[in-house]
Amino acid sequence: MKKYVGFIGWRGMVGSVLMQRMIEENNFHDMHPVFFSTSHVGSEVQIVPNTRTNILQDAYDFDHLKSMDIIVTCQGADYTNCVYYKLRNIGWSGYWIDAASLLRMHQDSIIVLDPLNIDMIHLSIQKGIKTFIGSNCTVSLMLMALGGLFAKKLISWITFSTYQSASGAGSKHIFELIQQMGCLYNSVANNFNNSSFSVLDMEKKLSEVTKSTIFPVKNFLFPLAGNILPWIDSEMENGQTKEEWKVQAETNKILCSSSVIPMDGTCVRVGTFRCHSQSFIIKLKQDLSYSNIVDIIKKHNMWVKIVPNDMHSTLNLLTPNAVTGTLNVLVGRIRKLNVGLKTISVFTVGDQLLWGAAEPLRRMLMILINL
Repeated sequence: MKKYVGFIGWRGMVGSVLMQRMIEENNFHDMHPVFFSTSHVGSEVQIVPNTRTNILQDAYDFDHLKSMDIIVTCQGADYTNCVYYKLRNIGWSGYWIDAASLLRMHQDSIIVLDPLNIDMIHLSIQKGIKTFIGSNCTVSLMLMALGGLFAKKLISWITFSTYQSASGAGSKHIFELIQQMGCLYNSVANNFNNSSFSVLDMEKKLSEVTKSTIFPVKNFLFPLAGNILPWIDSEMENGQTKEEWKVQAETNKILCSSSVIPMDGTCVRVGTFRCHSQSFIIKLKQDLSYSNIVDIIKKHNMWVKIVPNDMHSTLNLLTPNAVTGTLNVLVGRIRKLNVGLKTISVFTVGDQLLWGAAEPLRRMLMILINL
């Protein structure tokens, strides 16, 4: 019998990518989908091409939500906080799949990343766990890229720097980045053919514009175009941001580590539209050859693609521009460092809206659909 699956937040960035992937994989054929809305109840929508339209249901109708076998939400932490606990308290025993971070570290939830922890997912289902949460985007991408090293328990510790795109903050932030870029261009466009207006004059003008009141910073609060923002999320007591804290906390929960693998670094917002890049310094437990390291990484899963450590390959392939919209996780700049025989450097790029968010949710949903 097909299960009833309720979808909330399916029109946002992560939700839209999830819908696209489910259409591509013909997943809706295997369920009775019900689409809920927080703002357009009663409207007609057609999610799957060439199928009947759907009437949007009230995302706060607890009686209707309670009739779902599975609920998938990409609506955000505020919605989860408002609905999840009440729904459980009134006796709903269905499966909850969530993109928001609110429930990730709860004892009765599992952070999902098939294929990394597929055995743990199946074991938790057997134990009666009903709450499954997608991990932080940088954590998912790191584990997909470095899964082979983790699986063989070769990692002593990791330091990292992330380069996270505007879309990681939400759709409004993409629009604002485009507005910022346009504002910069418009401020100097009339001087491109003015021989008396030097490049230093142009740079000065651009700098002045980014500091002026006309520059759009409603969402980022600070300029991102022509700039970087080395702070993502709220402040922790130890000086980390919460985004940086999540890397160690979530990774060790996903892996069910018997002893904590230390990880720390700096998360940075950069002016790309999509995809997150990450630079890792990794201390290995063994002194492995370069070829052995590459072999371990590339054999872990089918989505990892090794980029040779040369200039042309790196600049052509190891970039957000090359990987956006694909499930490939690019891994390159692999080299042994001068600071120690067991220390290596790795640079990765992946689409944070796919493996970093939507794809783990889709795969978890299909595991439950096929029970």
